[in-house]
Amino acid sequence: MPLIWNRLRLTILQTDPNPDQNAPAASLASYFPGVALAALIAFFSLIIKALKIPLLANLSPLMWAVMLGMVVRNTIGRPEIARRGLALCLRTPLRTGIVLLGLQVTLAEILGVGTFGLLTLVVALAATFWVTRVIGRRLGVAPGLATLIAAGTSVCGASAIVAANTVVGEDDEAVAYSLATVTLFGTVAMFLYPTIGALLPLDDAAYGLWIGGSVHEVAQVVAAGFAHGQASGQAATVAKLARVLMLAPLVLAMGFAARDPARRSRAPMPWFVFGFLGMALLAGTGLVSAEWRADANFLTQALLALALAAVGLETDLGKLVAQGWRPLALGACATLFIGAGTLAAALLWPR
Repeated sequence: MPLIWNRLRLTILQTDPNPDQNAPAASLASYFPGVALAALIAFFSLIIKALKIPLLANLSPLMWAVMLGMVVRNTIGRPEIARRGLALCLRTPLRTGIVLLGLQVTLAEILGVGTFGLLTLVVALAATFWVTRVIGRRLGVAPGLATLIAAGTSVCGASAIVAANTVVGEDDEAVAYSLATVTLFGTVAMFLYPTIGALLPLDDAAYGLWIGGSVHEVAQVVAAGFAHGQASGQAATVAKLARVLMLAPLVLAMGFAARDPARRSRAPMPWFVFGFLGMALLAGTGLVSAEWRADANFLTQALLALALAAVGLETDLGKLVAQGWRPLALGACATLFIGAGTLAAALLWPR
């Protein structure tokens, strides 16, 4: 247990367990420009959500953070003095935010989805992740980028992408492209699915399972779910939380699969995922009040927005354009696959 805790602490803080005593310590002040710039962008992304501006508030603060960061990088530019602080934002705040994300999920809420619902979510996640990577190979999309799109589509959008990248290790442009792709098709689904749902014989629980099991971002699920009514919105939210909890086993499995037995290399183990699971277990004990969970959710959003603002600030749009249309087509195929699969399950729900 102490070994796991030390590994978790070192992963979150991104520190070297055996530092070179002769290496000069980086000045704390050298981190300030980059952290301050990312924090300013994260602040504006949170304000957009807090003001509940029509249409704009439908996107999560995480999406606004990366988009605003990209606007700054590709218009004003990113000052060189900010590089060290931005690198820090991509480590500690990111891992801490994902750990705290576990407080938003309890096992009781997950079990409320029911056996059929849980089975549907597990199969949809696994199948979408695998099929997306297969299609990515057929389209000629880089394996790392295809994996990030697969993770974002099959689990929970931005949070899944940044968590999966701790194993994949892609550059900021690939992360930004996958974020943009998942955001685009998640937004399309958010507006389109309520219209389709109104034409189909779906009750509140079935509609909620479909929305929660297929739409990418939590904020998009809430918007699309409650567009069909209070009960369907609650069902969609619970189904989405179940998908969020599945982020932990997916990232752990990715880390294990990434090891190279021929070279006897270690898997890039994302130790912070154990913190995520621990927080989920803690949330289910009843020791954490609803108010504390709400505060933790705000802090989670703020930390992840800080990390994604740094991603945006390190993203060159010219490199994104150079990726071409293939990753975008992959995102469309992945969204159609998980949307059609969960809809079929919702329509066939044996009750």
